[in-house]
Amino acid sequence: MAADALSIIPGAVLRNLSDKLYEKRKNAALEIEGIVKQLATAGEHEKISAVISLLINDFTYSPQANHRKQGGLIGLAAVTVGLTSEAAQHLEQIVPPVLSSFLDQDSRVRYYACEALYNIAKVVRGDFIIYFNKIFDALCKLSADSDANVQSAAHLLDRLVKDIVTESDQFSIEEFIPLLRERMNVLNPYVRQFLVGWITVLDSVPDIDMLGFLPDFLDGNPSLSPSALLLLTVQQHFYRYPPTPAGLFNMLSDSSHEIRQQADAALSEFLQEIKNSPNVDYGRMAEILVRRAGSTDEFTRLTSITWINEFVKLGGEQLVPYYADILGAILPCISDEEEKIRVVARETNEELRAINADPAEGFDIGAILSIGKRELNSEHEATRIEALHWFSTLLARYRVEFLAYLNDIFDPLLNALSDPSDAVVLLVLEVHACIAEESHHFHHLVSYLIRTFHNNHVLLEKRGALIVRRLCVLLGAEKVYREFSTILESEIDLDFASVMVQALNLILLTSTELGGLRSLLKKSLVDSCGKDLFQSLYASWRHSPMATISLCLLAQAYSHASCVIQSLGEEDINVKFLVQLDKLIRLLETPVFAYLRLQLLEPGKHTWLLKTLYGLLMLLPQQSAAFKILRTRLKTVPFSENIKRTSSANPYSQILQVTEDGNRNQDTQNYSAINFPSLLLQFENMQQQHRNHLKGQLQSRKSASAATLSQEIQRYEEAHSSSLSEISRLPSGAPKGIS
Repeated sequence: MAADALSIIPGAVLRNLSDKLYEKRKNAALEIEGIVKQLATAGEHEKISAVISLLINDFTYSPQANHRKQGGLIGLAAVTVGLTSEAAQHLEQIVPPVLSSFLDQDSRVRYYACEALYNIAKVVRGDFIIYFNKIFDALCKLSADSDANVQSAAHLLDRLVKDIVTESDQFSIEEFIPLLRERMNVLNPYVRQFLVGWITVLDSVPDIDMLGFLPDFLDGNPSLSPSALLLLTVQQHFYRYPPTPAGLFNMLSDSSHEIRQQADAALSEFLQEIKNSPNVDYGRMAEILVRRAGSTDEFTRLTSITWINEFVKLGGEQLVPYYADILGAILPCISDEEEKIRVVARETNEELRAINADPAEGFDIGAILSIGKRELNSEHEATRIEALHWFSTLLARYRVEFLAYLNDIFDPLLNALSDPSDAVVLLVLEVHACIAEESHHFHHLVSYLIRTFHNNHVLLEKRGALIVRRLCVLLGAEKVYREFSTILESEIDLDFASVMVQALNLILLTSTELGGLRSLLKKSLVDSCGKDLFQSLYASWRHSPMATISLCLLAQAYSHASCVIQSLGEEDINVKFLVQLDKLIRLLETPVFAYLRLQLLEPGKHTWLLKTLYGLLMLLPQQSAAFKILRTRLKTVPFSENIKRTSSANPYSQILQVTEDGNRNQDTQNYSAINFPSLLLQFENMQQQHRNHLKGQLQSRKSASAATLSQEIQRYEEAHSSSLSEISRLPSGAPKGIS
């Protein structure tokens, strides 16, 4: 066959075809073109095949000088031009050697290969499609060629191939997509531009449904073929690009501004098509978007969350199985540093929460709760707040299903009560209040709070009031206080029980939310509900003398309050007691105790109140501010004329006289409902336990009780700039200022 070809083409033409001068090679190619035309006209296709074989074997594949290879490529293009409409039947011979030349080490050979294939494609047009995948693969590599001339030639060829594909009805998008998917993992910027260009062109063809294959190139595919892995290895070696999966979304973070723009334009066009298309595979793309929403690149996060926003609006039932993943992407973005991302994320979150999905249709409540539990540990307050809103929503809509997962989320919700944000704590309490509709959950909640306060006194000091007040609003003050009292009644740690009771007592006396509870306690002597509440609180309030006295003042059980004061021993009157007493004296001047101050206008009717207040006055150091406040108040009491004043003006004589006169008018029926002697005995027993506990502590520390008390008194003196030496000293005459 080679001999036939040599007899067909003159030797001079073949010599010129391998000449170093381009003009001679070009003229030789023109002569070959003319010869092939004549053969084609005569139908001598066997001879044409012989000519092609000669050009391939002796020129294109020649191991000799590269200009011989270049001549062979020019000759193959000339043969194709000479064949014109009959070239298709010889493409199987012509195209493969041209494609092989793209891998030649000589850039001039690669350049002429581009030129040859360009001329071949111009002739055969649509018949060229059967080689598209191989040509696309070659062009992909040439787009990143190190030689600028080769890149330019490849770009010209690329444009021509695009034109051919867009006008062809034989192009198979199904066969092309796997190749595109593999190439999307290449990170070379020139290759990326090449790929985005092809995606954009193919998407513009009406007969090609690129939207259906969007998930294949939206993101990188970590499962690569051997050829793709080889390509990635090459690019890593020569271009120092890491071989990590990529896709259109990955290109949004490319260092090249042009690539970012191209990728964004392509994605924007696809999103518009999604909005207008009735059939979209939201599920696969949702998985990609969720991953990309966590990108370190700001623009990628914004684009991803924008797509998710549209998907939530459009996806409907298709997205139900992906709600948890979508929520997992949205919640962190709510706290993003970029405001645009925060705005879109919040809007998407609201859209998602507004959808009332059916668990029977694949709505996974457990997965949603798992995401919420995870985000409770977020470092961002806004994210934690939205996670709690989801808990509230799910609890309201799917209470039975929610409670089925309670064991998994209850402890994290309890731990969230220690959150540094007040807003978070308030929301946590709302969730707990909904859960606590069942009594055992309510008991668990209060027990946990007590344990938490026990382990974290700082939390009790800083957040205790906030937590207790909010619980009272959500669950009812009486219910909450009764439960606290019931649990604290059996508290083993007596010191903590005293501290906790004092905290609850202070909240009771100062919080507007507990006004109803205070009103009920005022009726303790005349109302069965008030009586029951008083006795319930008294059971634990007896851990603290001052809390007990305060409770009695609220309940107007002044006689019992006086008895409690009289029962106090020397060991009970320590620094802590005096600090609590100081707070109570100041609270007596607040609107909460306005009724008590008004009762002082009738000293004959409220003699035990007077005795109680004077008893408190006698426990205070005379130089303390609290002493002066209470003394000033008592000086305003209008004693009746029937009180016989002694020459010594002894206030105790006055009190005793008022008591003797007033006892006859005291309504003792009110006291018959409550067994105050029994309560006093309980109080004294509890105080004895506290005294024994204190002694045990002092002994274990090998510290004398007298020395410890002395130190406490000294600290109190320093705090109040006064001496406590008068605590146990009763005046022989009337104290100055008492009339």
